[in-house]
Amino acid sequence: MTKLIKLIGSLLIVAFITILAWELLIPKLSNPFKIKSIETNHSVILKEVKTMGNLELAAYYFNDIVEQKLPRDYLPDPKALLIIYGSASGCIDLTKIGDDDVYAIGDTTFVKLPKPYICHFKIDHSKSKIYDSDYAFMNEELLFGEAFKSAEKQLLKTAESSDLLKTAEENASKILVPLLEKISKNPVVIMK
Repeated sequence: MTKLIKLIGSLLIVAFITILAWELLIPKLSNPFKIKSIETNHSVILKEVKTMGNLELAAYYFNDIVEQKLPRDYLPDPKALLIIYGSASGCIDLTKIGDDDVYAIGDTTFVKLPKPYICHFKIDHSKSKIYDSDYAFMNEELLFGEAFKSAEKQLLKTAESSDLLKTAEENASKILVPLLEKISKNPVVIMK
């Protein structure tokens, strides 16, 4: 009987020490799987310096609702619904203005500007959202990557078919005529 009491007493002491150690020491130990911080190192090297003469004259912002699907033969088709935000800008390249493009008749200066073109178009990934996806497990990268590629191509097509370049051309006159008239102190006419 005394051996049983000693055994129960020893077990209670071991249990007490284990609970005490658990409560006092374990919370102080750090989780070996917890990420404390993210460390990133960059080594950026300047590759090229280019002289730019672009004058950005108009920017259009677009929303594209994209339904992307990857057809399969036997399994359900992975598909996703995305709302993609993007923008396109119309510019003229002022470095293409030659000596023959600027002339004066009387006190009026005539300037022939180069044709506007789409100088920038891009998807804004920070605003774009994935609203729904089905059966995309293990195919997310391909599914969403193809949706963004398709949206970028569509963005360029939409910008080309819109009146972005016409707006850029109109804005060139609105912006440059007052500036050039102030500099030359003479009337300025933008030629097409």
